[in-house]
Amino acid sequence: MTKDTKNQSPSEKILQSRRQFMRRAGLGGAAAAGATLSAPFVNAQSAPIKWRLQTYSGAPLGAHVIKPQIEAFNAAANGEMEIELYYADQLVPTSELFRALQNGTIDAVQSDDATMASPVDISVFGGYFPFNTRFSLDLPALFAYYGLNEIWEEAYGEVDNVKWLSAGAWDPLHIFTKDPIRSLADMKGKRVFGVPTAGKFLSRYGLIPVTVPWDDVEVALQTGELDGVAWCGFTEAYEVGWADVCNYALTNSVTGAWCGSYFANQKSWDAVPAHLQQLFMSTIDQSHYYRNVWYWGGEAKLRVEGEKMELTSIPSEEWAQVVADSSEFWDDIASSSPRSAQVVQAFKDYAAVMEKAGYPYR
Repeated sequence: MTKDTKNQSPSEKILQSRRQFMRRAGLGGAAAAGATLSAPFVNAQSAPIKWRLQTYSGAPLGAHVIKPQIEAFNAAANGEMEIELYYADQLVPTSELFRALQNGTIDAVQSDDATMASPVDISVFGGYFPFNTRFSLDLPALFAYYGLNEIWEEAYGEVDNVKWLSAGAWDPLHIFTKDPIRSLADMKGKRVFGVPTAGKFLSRYGLIPVTVPWDDVEVALQTGELDGVAWCGFTEAYEVGWADVCNYALTNSVTGAWCGSYFANQKSWDAVPAHLQQLFMSTIDQSHYYRNVWYWGGEAKLRVEGEKMELTSIPSEEWAQVVADSSEFWDDIASSSPRSAQVVQAFKDYAAVMEKAGYPYR
């Protein structure tokens, strides 16, 4: 055992074990692929298909939420196709991802609908929608069994040159700040980096949503431009370094899982042979699986054993008001369009089934 290993903090040990999980996971990436594949065969009759894909995430987070998938796809494509991966804001600003995808500047995107400014009526449900999920498995269950797959396909089918491919779950939403939040009143005036829908909901309690480039968040926290983040769960806060500049973590979770999707430029997608389309979809599914395990284990372990932030909680009687307010918020969103009403009804139907089912669902 080296001196560095002996001196690791609890959170550093947890993060190291989780990076080892990435290497052991079924979505093996380039290292694993290199051990089993020889030099890729390139079809001499035509050049490989080249795609550019940009994710919403910065590089430290992207190492988990998408890089293993892209490396696995490129290895398995056997020289027929190669995807170049770009992180947040590298090619275009995140808020312009949809337009860049639509006009073919980029071929594919990994993001939530709201952050990338999708011009569809259901974009408000992308990212963090207040209290629509409690666990990460709730999200794929809603898409598979409660009609959300069909609703998303219908919505994006009305938009020129963009194909929605698949949605998956990320982490729950917690609030991390430099000063403690122990009541709803403590939220007032705190400037936080966050995702659009959750930020809009939380602003009724005085939080001020602030948008900065993803890579600038840590510096903005250090300089005082930001007072905290309402963007992620414990896993991301530790992995990307925000736990080093935030002192407090609010245990009250606004929702149980972020909703993110994969999108492709329709012309780019149509130019890909069917077997490579299937390969891309299969590696997306592998990525969904890997991400669920990576987040689920990290959320619990870092919340319990991570030492960098003090845990605080809003009293249950105050938090009950937030939950009650979310019902009003749902109804307001449902009134915005018939399709939004369908999504909200799916949330309500799902919640009712889960409550009746009880343990282990609720």
